[in-house]
Amino acid sequence: MAAPSDPARVEDVHELAAGMPHVTRVEGPKGNAVYQVGGKSFVFFRTPQPDARDPATGEKYPDVIMFWVESEEDKNALVRDPSTPFFTTPRFDGHLSVLLRAVHLDRLTREELAEIVQDAWLSRASNRRRARWCASRT
Repeated sequence: MAAPSDPARVEDVHELAAGMPHVTRVEGPKGNAVYQVGGKSFVFFRTPQPDARDPATGEKYPDVIMFWVESEEDKNALVRDPSTPFFTTPRFDGHLSVLLRAVHLDRLTREELAEIVQDAWLSRASNRRRARWCASRT
């Protein structure tokens, strides 16, 4: 098992997302993993899309992961902080999510990733589930 301070990996995204309460993993249209709570996605492994491309080659990024966030302020804090690997595209203006390339997961620790996944889950879980989970952590 990885230590909290170890660099985050794709396997950690799957483990952390699946480990949250009341989570269902569904397959997207191309077999990509989508983690949901109460039928609402909170972590989504995207297929290559035209809005996320390598600026040098024009190739679509094959490894973008979407994480939901609670608010526009949370989104802006993550994407505007140059120390984080999170980004967005104009396609996601007004959408409460941030994007992250899997190749850059190692810029986060497993503990930081756990916080992102937990916050994503909290942003989509029902009030009852959110309250129950928060109460269990005190």
